[in-house]
Amino acid sequence: MERRFRAIQRIGDGVPVSHDDDFFEAWPLHRKPIGPSTFILCLRTNCRFTAAGILIAANLVQMRCFLGIEQRCNLRDDWVAFVVLVVGSVLARPSGSQAQWKTHWTYEGATGAEHWGDLDPEYAPCKIGKEQSPIDIRNAEKAELPTLRFEYQGGPLKYLINNGYTIRVNYRDGPGSGNFLIVGDKRYQLTQFHFHRPSEEHIHGKPYDMEVHLMHTSSDGKVAGVTVFLQAGSVNDTIQQIWDHMPKMEGKEEEIAGVEVNPAGLLPHSFAYYTYRGSLTAPPCSEDVTWFVLKTPVEISPEEINAFAKLYPHDVRPIQPLNGRVVKESH
Repeated sequence: MERRFRAIQRIGDGVPVSHDDDFFEAWPLHRKPIGPSTFILCLRTNCRFTAAGILIAANLVQMRCFLGIEQRCNLRDDWVAFVVLVVGSVLARPSGSQAQWKTHWTYEGATGAEHWGDLDPEYAPCKIGKEQSPIDIRNAEKAELPTLRFEYQGGPLKYLINNGYTIRVNYRDGPGSGNFLIVGDKRYQLTQFHFHRPSEEHIHGKPYDMEVHLMHTSSDGKVAGVTVFLQAGSVNDTIQQIWDHMPKMEGKEEEIAGVEVNPAGLLPHSFAYYTYRGSLTAPPCSEDVTWFVLKTPVEISPEEINAFAKLYPHDVRPIQPLNGRVVKESH
C-alpha cells in the first residue's frame, strides 16, 4: 500500500507548488464521479482511520482506486462514508507550510540547503541530483528557439499565502482555463508564482535585487518555470497590489475581496530568454523542470524590495553545478 501510494504522490511532485497542494491541484485532470460504496472500499483498504488516512483513502477513491486494491467491506450504512469524507478532508489538510512539506526545512542552519537531502528520503534529489537549480548562467549557446507567448489575464486574488518561506499566489484553475505559457505547440498552465530576494539565478556571477518564479504545468505533467528578474527602479503596480495585502505571518491562503491581479504585470516587454533543464529550487528539488530565464528585468521600487525583505531577507538556494548541462540563449 505504501509503495503504491508513493507512486501516485509523485504526480503532485511534478507541479512546483508543493507536495500536497500539487496533488490536489492535479485532481481536475483525473476526477471522476464515485458512489459511497466505492469510497468505503477504499477507506477500508487504507487500514487507518486517522484524519490523514481518511484523506489518502478519499484521494484514492477519486482515482477510482486504480492502484489495484480490491476488498469487500460490510458496513451497515454507506452514507457514513460521506460524513467521514467531509470531516477527514477538513482535518487532514493542514495550513501554512505544513500543507506543502511534511518535513521542515530552512535556507540556513542545521536544516539549511546543504542538509536538505538528508532531512527526508523524498528530498534526496537535493543531494544526489545532477540537474539542480538555480545556476549561474555563463557562456550560453545561441540557438533557434521557439518564441514564448504568455496568455495571462486578470483575475481575483483568491489564493495569496505567506507559506513560511516566501509570498506566493496560487491558482486553482480547471483544465483548459486560466493563464498559460505557450512554447511552440506546448501549453503550460500557470499554477503559482512566488518571490525570492535576491535572485536565485545569477547572470555572469551576479544576482539581481529580486526575482519572481512563475511556475506552470502542462496537461501531461511537464513542468516549466519562468524566471523574471526584478531590479530597483520605479514602482511595480502589480507587485504593490500584492504587497498591500501581503500576510505578515505564515498562515493559510487568503482571498482578498475586490482585488484582481494580472500576472502579465510581472512580465518584461521582451521575452528573449535563456533555457536549461533543472529542478525545483526548494525541497524536494524534483528534476525534469524546464526553465525559461527572461533576459530583460522588470523594475520594482526600493520600498517594495524593503517590504519583502522585512519578511524574507534571503530566501535563496545556493548556486548549483551545471554538471555538463548546456544553457541555450534565444536570438
